[in-house]
Amino acid sequence: MNEIIKIRGNRKLNGEVTVSSCKNSAVAILPSVVLASEIVRLYDVPEIEDVKVLVKLLELLNVKVEESDDDELTIDPTRIANVDLLDEDVMKLRASYYFMGALLGRFRHVKMYSPGGCNLGPRPIDLHLKGFEALGATISQEGNIIELNAEELVGDDIYLDFASVGATINIMLAACFATGRTTIENAAKEPEIIDLSSMLNKMGAQIRGAGTSRITIDGVSRLKGCIHDIIPDRIEAGTYIIAAAACGQDVIIKNVIPQHIEALLSKLEDMGVKLMQGPDFVRVLESDDLKPVDIITQPFPGFATDLQQPLTALLTKANGDSHIEETIYLERFKHCAELNKMGANIEFETGNSHIHGPTPLKGTDIFATDLRCGASLVIAGLMAEGETNIHNAYHIYRGYDSIVDKLKALGADIQ
Repeated sequence: MNEIIKIRGNRKLNGEVTVSSCKNSAVAILPSVVLASEIVRLYDVPEIEDVKVLVKLLELLNVKVEESDDDELTIDPTRIANVDLLDEDVMKLRASYYFMGALLGRFRHVKMYSPGGCNLGPRPIDLHLKGFEALGATISQEGNIIELNAEELVGDDIYLDFASVGATINIMLAACFATGRTTIENAAKEPEIIDLSSMLNKMGAQIRGAGTSRITIDGVSRLKGCIHDIIPDRIEAGTYIIAAAACGQDVIIKNVIPQHIEALLSKLEDMGVKLMQGPDFVRVLESDDLKPVDIITQPFPGFATDLQQPLTALLTKANGDSHIEETIYLERFKHCAELNKMGANIEFETGNSHIHGPTPLKGTDIFATDLRCGASLVIAGLMAEGETNIHNAYHIYRGYDSIVDKLKALGADIQ
């Protein structure tokens, strides 16, 4: 179904917006619950499509999930059944691959479809599989079906060729029940890894070093239940901060951990955006005469790849030429063609884009090709003269909780 977001642009934003809990934490935490032998309660779970899909997959495994009105999930895995995950929902999102590590750790066997998700170019899971093999698993693949088996999982020293968030998390999950100690070298440092580690440790795991390049996991025989609050979403926070910089007069973005988005805030200040930071908020005031900047995406704490697409829309207002070098997902530039339809002047190729500004944007029909492309187009629609129709809006709902209502509350004309 072609869902459409309609925006009548060129309206000033004012007021407050509260950031929801973190998508990238939630999509790792939900599969990890299969490791528990007791009930787990999660608070502030974002109401996004990816969470709904993962809940369906948990229910296929005979895990009972109850949702209350205040974004709380009560998850009961005590009657879990390790069925094969050969359901089309597996292919709807990338994060379904976390069931590999979790089910391998708990049952020593998993059979499932290869994961789906946004089309950002090659996104191999070789590092995940390398880690599973190091722990003692054998791997077979037939078409798009992956099967993992292990008589026993034994801790090992695992070096990641690239600081992959997904591989770091998947190896952590599988290693929780491995015999002995697992060490992950060149581990990813993202806040979502710290959040997951914190929850697993509440359940009785023995994980140290999350947030550093060296994580150690001492295997245990059982994980209990727990209560856990998911951290705020740094990418959602960054998206609303960029939107406020693009067309806000006085906007306060609440439920923010500023340390998680320091790279973005630094670049916005370089552009001349007027920012005020508090312990859990960022205030953005109207800013004129924006300067161009150059961006190189890097793993955390560098500039987040998930924010380069939203920032591109803002850079069309800058007085001069900006350059973005993408080092993580080299084909993450599909938004540029859509922005050019609106009047932007962007040259792009694999791994790079050059934004020639300033260029006023005009509303037209455009297409979200992935989640953060969609966020970029929403910001462009807010900036543009006339009406913008963003097709394939389901991509946006995968990662942004109540985005239409939140922008309406700031004064946007959006439906």
